[in-house]
Amino acid sequence: MTERSMATRGLPSSALEVLLVFLRLGLTSFGGPVAHLGYFRTEFVERRKWLDEVDYTDIVALCQFLPGPASSQVGIVIGTLRAGLAGGLAAWLAFSGPSAVALIVFAYGVGALGDVTQSAWLHGLKIVAVAVVAQAVWGMARNLCPDRARATVAVGAALMALTVPSAMGQIGAIVVGGAIGWRFLPGSVDGDARPLPATIGRRLAVGALALFLVLLIGLPIIAATIPDHAIALFSSFYRSGALVFGGGHVVLPLLQQAVVPPGWVGNDAFLAGYGAAQAVPGPLFTFAAYLGAVMGPAPNGWLGGVICLVAIYLPSFLLLLGVLPYWDAVRRRTDVRAALKGVNAAVVGLLLAALYTPVWTSAIQTAADFALVLVAFLLLVLWQVPPWLVVVLGALAAAALDHVV
Repeated sequence: MTERSMATRGLPSSALEVLLVFLRLGLTSFGGPVAHLGYFRTEFVERRKWLDEVDYTDIVALCQFLPGPASSQVGIVIGTLRAGLAGGLAAWLAFSGPSAVALIVFAYGVGALGDVTQSAWLHGLKIVAVAVVAQAVWGMARNLCPDRARATVAVGAALMALTVPSAMGQIGAIVVGGAIGWRFLPGSVDGDARPLPATIGRRLAVGALALFLVLLIGLPIIAATIPDHAIALFSSFYRSGALVFGGGHVVLPLLQQAVVPPGWVGNDAFLAGYGAAQAVPGPLFTFAAYLGAVMGPAPNGWLGGVICLVAIYLPSFLLLLGVLPYWDAVRRRTDVRAALKGVNAAVVGLLLAALYTPVWTSAIQTAADFALVLVAFLLLVLWQVPPWLVVVLGALAAAALDHVV
């Protein structure tokens, strides 16, 4: 077995191992979805070598194409490839669980912490996220944009994402990058791409895709026919998870439209929860758990939080189950590998654009902030300090500077 195949396959793993690894990430991965991809790359490509650079970026590219939370989906795919369906469930539960529990607890005492968005320690977490994303962009660019053609695709994708700051801009950049790769990079394709481990059967895949469509079409009809709040709640959050591209902050307008106009959640409570969601690690989609817990009509509290959390993530699970068994066969085609070279370069460009906005623009405001970024980047890249420790040090340093200044 080659070194590359060993890097991707790793040793036989259990769902418990996946659970423990992702639990640590779920407790320490601050900074939003782009930073999460950086944490994942550090953990699974560089440190544990569960994946190599090419496979990891192919997975990121796949999840960018699908609706839903991209970083959570990448985690689910990694867990599934490592330990089957149980591994995928373990990865999701461990990565999203800590923030979901924290937000449900906050819902019971909403407003008690005040405006957490102005906290110095939270600002420190945003600063660390800049270093994490910069590390990911640097590492991925060296491997995926080694020549002028792919570097140009990456810069072009960054410009498109900055010019059209929406999910359509991101998808457009990926499509254009794939077309350029397919047309101009076929000669550089590695024809013996090694297959990913097959962990999902095709019969299950077809059933998952069918269930995805049935729920997407059928839930609104059932909700309109049966006046039950639990059904309406599940339908609304399932639709939000199934139709939003880009994840993260992109889903917030959909959620606000789903819960505020009907009177399920007041606008002040919505904004308070949004502020709290910025202060917890893990995916922003767990904001759904807060909304389910804080809303007025029953089911609410813990039950409402769980219903909303499951509903908004279920489309991602069904889509990934449906696509994964076919993704490996598709990506091993010579023309698809050529297109993926362009797609992967475009993904680097999207990360580069995200490094500027919202990551840099929301965090770097003073020379002291820039100094903290440099120190964090030094610790991560050259001293190879664990990301969770850099997160803690960044929060403490920002809080200390706030008191000094």
